[in-house]
Amino acid sequence: MSDIRRHTASPLVLVGAGGHARVLKALIEAAGLRLLGVVDPVLAREKAQTWLDLPVLGDDLSLMNMDAGSIGLVHGIGQTPGSTVRYLIYNKLYAAGFRFPPLIHPHAWVAPDALLADGVQVMAGAVVQPACRIGENTIVNTRASIDHDGNIGSHVHVAPGAVLCGGITLESGVFIGAGAVLLSNLKVGSGATVAAGSTLSRDLGAGAIHHRTQRSAQPTVSQP
Repeated sequence: MSDIRRHTASPLVLVGAGGHARVLKALIEAAGLRLLGVVDPVLAREKAQTWLDLPVLGDDLSLMNMDAGSIGLVHGIGQTPGSTVRYLIYNKLYAAGFRFPPLIHPHAWVAPDALLADGVQVMAGAVVQPACRIGENTIVNTRASIDHDGNIGSHVHVAPGAVLCGGITLESGVFIGAGAVLLSNLKVGSGATVAAGSTLSRDLGAGAIHHRTQRSAQPTVSQP
């Protein structure tokens, strides 16, 4: 894992041009980092020259003509429950030698001893408390909060406004919906989903879905 004080001096290239990419562009500008341009297959197919005043550098394949050691990538593809697109793109580009520096919005707060892996994105207003570990390619979205001793796996999405109390463990690929609340010391298994606005008070198994309408004191889960 990377210490949060690690910064990259390399210029950045944004991968994707959707809503999540717009938020990341604003983060990069607020942090004063250098952004070379964007790669996106739709923009390339339409022969667009610019996107939000950024140069369009081509599609994802155009990255293969760039020196992986001289740039950092920013993963602009968002995450939805059950989707593997973000995961697959990250792994493909990482295997090709590209690296994704962790990004922290200047209006987020991350404890000095928290550890962030490659590709972690901490958005505006988010809070990451002491002794947290966050795995690669994970999004801590706008105003989400992870309290002390959180152990967050790779390829996780903690959606806007979600609250994770102390000692939470999220395994790889978990999706925590907007405004969800997870009570202390729970474990959520790989690929599970906690629905937006719900409260989770018991461990949740791998691949399970905790629905908003379930009673938190006696939750039932649906298996895929």
